[in-house]
Amino acid sequence: MQVLFETRDPEAARLRELAERRVRFAMRRLTWLVPRARVQLSDTNGPRGGVDKRCRVELRPDGVQPVVITAVARDWRSALDSALARAARLLVRLWRRSRGHDRARVPALHSER
Repeated sequence: MQVLFETRDPEAARLRELAERRVRFAMRRLTWLVPRARVQLSDTNGPRGGVDKRCRVELRPDGVQPVVITAVARDWRSALDSALARAARLLVRLWRRSRGHDRARVPALHSER
């Protein structure tokens, strides 16, 4: 999986290796579906603090529109983990939808009398 990392914040730049490892870990079962990912970290209001660390994860599955998830948190790690968790759930949901309804329906647990 190709992971692109972008940031203008010097503090976030130190998280490059961590971000790449986290993306590969979160997408480990979906790498066949997503060959490319882009992670962008930004601090929305500068050094003032607060809930302003923004992580934007863009996943580019082959043949499908890109999936873009943004998360905001107090720290970089929380924003990154939140965005990756949401992106993984969304990809699984999209993949299941694309498969259609070929699975057999599960019979009702109770019978009607």
